[in-house]
Amino acid sequence: MGVTETREVVIEATPAEIMKVLIDLERLPDWSPIHRKVEVLVRDAAGHPRKSKEVVKVLGITDELVLDYTVYDDGVGSTLISSNQQRAQTGRYTLTPDGDSTTVRFELTVDPIVPVPKFVLKPAVKAAMRAATDGLRQQVLKVKRDG
Repeated sequence: MGVTETREVVIEATPAEIMKVLIDLERLPDWSPIHRKVEVLVRDAAGHPRKSKEVVKVLGITDELVLDYTVYDDGVGSTLISSNQQRAQTGRYTLTPDGDSTTVRFELTVDPIVPVPKFVLKPAVKAAMRAATDGLRQQVLKVKRDG
């Protein structure tokens, strides 16, 4: 049985500045400690990632995923195509501008193949949520500062 978590973070940047980081999948291991390797397999006509192969490690478990990406007007979403450890996974970043900042909402649903007790699964998902929000915030501010 899967688990869903949602987390929000405010980033002092525009949605466009945040989207620039979100669609730069090859740089994901630079700011997400759970990501070991990311390769974009397919891009759309605008150059946005459509399909990626990713190696992640959470709580000592390594998984190789293939994800389908969708770029929306207000964010980015991903859906699991294949995995060694998961039956299903969906993720969705939603960006809401608020003055000079943007509220970023990230929702992640994970359903492992092997039954995992909730008391083990929830901390793993929470670690992924921290990487997906706090790591994103740090990377966006770094890219914005460095130009």
